[in-house]
Amino acid sequence: MSFDGLFTRAMVKELADSLQGGRINKVHQPYKNEIILVVRANGKNQKVLLSAHPSHARVHISKEEYENPSIPPMFCMLLRKHLEGYILENIHQIGLDRMIIFDIKGRNEIGDISYKQLIVEIMGRHSNIILVDRNKNMILDSIKHVSAAINTYRTVLPGHEYIFPPEQDKTNPFEADEQDLLRRLDFNGGKLDKQLVSEYAGLSPLVAKEITFRAGLVNRNTLPKAFLKLMNHIKHHEYSPSIMEINGKENFYLFPLESTQSNHVKSFTTLGEMLDRYYFGKAERDRVKQQANDIERLVFNEKEKNEKKIAKLKETLHEANKAQEFQLYGELLTANIYAVQKGQNEIEVVNYYDEHGSTVRIPLDSLKTPSENAQKYFTKYQKAKNAIEIVKEQIDKAIEEVRYFDALIQQLETASPKDVAEIRDELIEEGYIRNRQKKQLKKQNQNQKPALDYYLASDGTEIIIGKNNKQNDYLTNRLAARDEIWLHTKDIPGSHVVIRSKEPTEKTIQEAAVLAAFFSKARNSSSVPVDFTRVRHVKKPSGAKPGFVIYDNQQTVYVTPDEETVLKLKKRL
Repeated sequence: MSFDGLFTRAMVKELADSLQGGRINKVHQPYKNEIILVVRANGKNQKVLLSAHPSHARVHISKEEYENPSIPPMFCMLLRKHLEGYILENIHQIGLDRMIIFDIKGRNEIGDISYKQLIVEIMGRHSNIILVDRNKNMILDSIKHVSAAINTYRTVLPGHEYIFPPEQDKTNPFEADEQDLLRRLDFNGGKLDKQLVSEYAGLSPLVAKEITFRAGLVNRNTLPKAFLKLMNHIKHHEYSPSIMEINGKENFYLFPLESTQSNHVKSFTTLGEMLDRYYFGKAERDRVKQQANDIERLVFNEKEKNEKKIAKLKETLHEANKAQEFQLYGELLTANIYAVQKGQNEIEVVNYYDEHGSTVRIPLDSLKTPSENAQKYFTKYQKAKNAIEIVKEQIDKAIEEVRYFDALIQQLETASPKDVAEIRDELIEEGYIRNRQKKQLKKQNQNQKPALDYYLASDGTEIIIGKNNKQNDYLTNRLAARDEIWLHTKDIPGSHVVIRSKEPTEKTIQEAAVLAAFFSKARNSSSVPVDFTRVRHVKKPSGAKPGFVIYDNQQTVYVTPDEETVLKLKKRL
C-alpha cells in the first residue's frame, strides 16, 4: 500500500511541525470509522482527519468539509470528554510501523493533570483508533472493539491493557549499508523486491519495486546504490508528494514513482493536500455504496423489470397488429361457412378482397363449429384492436420508468450521504419503498430546502448544481430566476446546473458545462454535448416524474469533463 511505514514517518513529521503544542478545541465523528480533531496551533485552527476505514485508513491535515451527525456517536462523546481543551505534547511513531501516536496532556474534571494517548493503527481492515490512559496503559475505548474471540494475541476493549501489535523483527532501512544489503539479499534467488520487503521495516511492495526499477540492470552493485540513495532522500525528508496516473488509475507516494512510467504526475506542497486530492470523493463514494446498497439494488431491479416489460409489451403489440388479419379470417369464414366441416384443422378459401383472387389458409379449432371458429376470430379482432392503444400507452410509461431509474443510477454514482437520504425519501414518496408515514414525510420534505452544491466560476459568478431529483426540482422550478442560464447534458441523465447570471461570459458557460458533464452519466467521456437555455424556457410537464423537464430555445456546447476544473471551481468558493 502507499501509506507504508516510510510514508507514515513523513506524515508524523508534517503533523508534528504543524500541530505539536497545539490545543484540541473540538472533536467530531462525521462517519463510522473517522474522527476529526480541530486543533488550534500556530495561530490557526486545523482539521486533522483520523481514519480507520478498512480501505482508506489514513491520518492527515485536511481542508475538506465534513458533515457531522446531529447526534454524535458514543466514541465521539468519550473523546470530547477526555481530549477537548487538552494539549498535543508530542506526535510520534513506533519504529517504522504504520502507527501514529498522539501524546496528549491536560487537566481532568477535578483539576488533576492527566496524560492520554490517541493511537491510530493504519493496518487495512484491521485499522483502529484507540484512546489510552498513558499512566495506567489502559484502553479507555476504541472506534472498533476487538474481542479475544477475534484476536487471541491482544484484546482491544475498554478496561483492558493496551498491547502493541506484534513486532516483525525487521531491520531499519536507514541503518543499512552496502555490506548489510549484500549479506541479507540472495541475488541468485530472484524476486529481490519481495526480499527487500521481508528484510527491511517500513518498505511496501510499491517502494521495493521502485528501488529495483531505479537500479536498472539489477546486480550486487546497482541495487545497493539505488536503495541507499532513495533511503537517504527519505531520511532527510527530500521528497515531493505526488499522484501518478496510469491506465486511468491513480497512486500516490512521497515522490513521483519512476516505476509507474506515468506521463500524468501531479505534485503537491504537503502530504495532507495530496491526500485530500487523492481521496476526493473516493471514501465518500465507498460510504455511499454501503448506505445506498438497498436503494441501488431496488433501482436496478425496477429498471430491469421495466425493460423486460417493454419487451413483452412489444410482443403483445406485434400480436395486436394482426387485428386486420383476424377480421379477414372471420369475414372469409362467415362467407364460406357452408364449406367448413367440424373437425377440420384448416381451410383454404378465396380471398375476395384481393383483386387477383388469391387464396388464404385459415387455421381452425377442430373442436369448434364453423360459426364458433368465425366468432373466435371476430373476438380476437376486437381484443387486438382495443389493445393497440392500451399497449402503446403502457410501453410509453415503461420507457419513462426506465429513463427515471437511469437518472437515479447516475445520481447514486455522484451522491453524498445526504443525497442518498433525499433519494430514499423520494422513492418512499413515489411508492417504490413502503413507509407508513409516507404522507407525513412528503409534507415534511415540502417544507425542507434541499442542500445544493455551490461553485464559483473564474469571474466570480455563482454556479449551483442539483445532484438528485429533489435538488433538481427545487433549483430549476423554485430557486432559479427566469432569465438565469440553465444547463443539462443533451439526452444524457445528469444534474441540473444554473448560472446565477442573466448574461454570463463564454468562459463561465464553458465552466458550468464542464460541471454539468462531470455530474452526468457521461463523466468519463470526452466531447460531451451540454444544452443551455434560459430558465424561462424550461418546463416540468404535468404529472411528470421528479427531476424530469422539457426545454427549448437551447444552444449546445461540447466539453470534456475534468475533475481538476471541478476541484478548482469548488476551492474558489
